[in-house]
Amino acid sequence: MTISYDEFEKVDLRSGTIIKAEPFPRAKKPAYKVWVDFGEMIGTKQTSAQITTHYTIDSLIGKQVVGCINLAEKNIAGFTSEFLLVGFPDTNGDVCLMTVDPTVPNGKKLF
Repeated sequence: MTISYDEFEKVDLRSGTIIKAEPFPRAKKPAYKVWVDFGEMIGTKQTSAQITTHYTIDSLIGKQVVGCINLAEKNIAGFTSEFLLVGFPDTNGDVCLMTVDPTVPNGKKLF
């Protein structure tokens, strides 16, 4: 399936820095609660992410990542997910986060 460029422009993928992460024991599958700073114009948003295989809480802090910030909010085990942290599955299906290298200012839009 192909989409038009106009449709792609509706997907709002932004750079951000993880500022906080904590265990999420209420999630059905192993996950963390993650807070990302998307810059002054967008602010900090929270999400739940099943990224426990490749990342510890300590390794996440300060990591610059990519998030889709214009999806509707979703309730995950009583926690409001405000954006989608994006990544790719490895050969076992475990998530490897999409990161930014070199770093860019928080809140920059992917194009």
